Amino acid sequence: MNKWSRFLLRETKGNIAIVTALTVPLLAAGAGFGVETAFWYHKDVELQQAADKAAYTAALEKRAGANSSKILNTATYIATENGYQPGTLAVHYPPTAGAYAGDPKAIEVQLSIQLPRYFTSFFFDDMVTERVRAVALMQTAANACLLALSTTMSHAARFSGSANLNLAGCTVMSNSMTSDSVLVQGSAALTADCIIAVGNVELNADTTMTECPGAVTNAPPAADPFADIPVPTSGTTYTSTGGAVLQPGHYTNGMSLSGTKTLSPGVYIVSGGNFRINANANISGSGVTIYFTAGTSVSINGTATVNLSAPTSGTYSGMLFFGDRSATDGVTLNGTADSRLTGAVYFANQDINYLGNFSGNGGCTQVVGRTVEWSGSAAINQDCTAYGMRTIPATQLVKLVE
Repeated sequence: MNKWSRFLLRETKGNIAIVTALTVPLLAAGAGFGVETAFWYHKDVELQQAADKAAYTAALEKRAGANSSKILNTATYIATENGYQPGTLAVHYPPTAGAYAGDPKAIEVQLSIQLPRYFTSFFFDDMVTERVRAVALMQTAANACLLALSTTMSHAARFSGSANLNLAGCTVMSNSMTSDSVLVQGSAALTADCIIAVGNVELNADTTMTECPGAVTNAPPAADPFADIPVPTSGTTYTSTGGAVLQPGHYTNGMSLSGTKTLSPGVYIVSGGNFRINANANISGSGVTIYFTAGTSVSINGTATVNLSAPTSGTYSGMLFFGDRSATDGVTLNGTADSRLTGAVYFANQDINYLGNFSGNGGCTQVVGRTVEWSGSAAINQDCTAYGMRTIPATQLVKLVE
């Protein structure tokens, strides 16, 4: 035995052959594992890029007011165009995990796919799961007090006549793509942080912008800030508006208000007739939301004194006037210098003509309509959280944060 061992030690060529025979499989295994690991890494990077682009694009859709179905379809399309193969795709807003979990301004895309094994299939039977996520954040660059939602109408935001409007800490925003999306004309005077339009503007009268060197044009559209507010359900039915104190409920013959009346706190639904505040009426109420439906037109006489304010909490916090989203009737708001409409005036598919020389308590009025025409004089402020009002993003920047 000792003689045989000494023989092997002396025969170097044989030793090399034996060592080679022993190490080649190990080297091949290492190379195979390395190639497979590189393949997995490449797929992980590719999948992450797809998630990043999908999250960014989904945030752009959300900023523009797209519904959940369109956001999901867009994220899926963008991810697929960037290498994502059929697997599992989920979109969450707000995100469910990470630093921005629960943040309503963030949107998360999660992707996962199953990858086949090659060399490692000799040792493992299951497939390799790749999981990635990306989060995009919308940051508000400007807030609006007046927002015109129409994308096609000329003069969607219009200031004319003897209007003298001062917007403190907020902007005028128009989603119209026309060349005259915002119009300031005649003897009107407008002061705002900025004037922002998806299209272009015509500023033919006294216009001052305190935060922008000029109007911001060709901007991305602003989403409907109140698209998530639910339509009220019917309450107690009333067929008349008699009496000095009115109760919340469903007024099925419209509401024609004269004399002195107080609206008790709650939600009022108006249908079956028009909502009108007549000449010389004195109408007041706090914690009030009025929803107009079934073709109800809205008008306030110029000699009426109106002091109404929205709830400061709950589902309709900050919402004063709420128009049926399918209605198309024009809305005319007027009143004396002593009038106050505190809260949001929201008619998503209706033209609002704001004639009165009044706004809200502390200047807290927001006006959102298909179009908005302002012919009166008033001062409006942006910081109205004390009155339960949400901010209205006019311009939002989108960036990837995770």
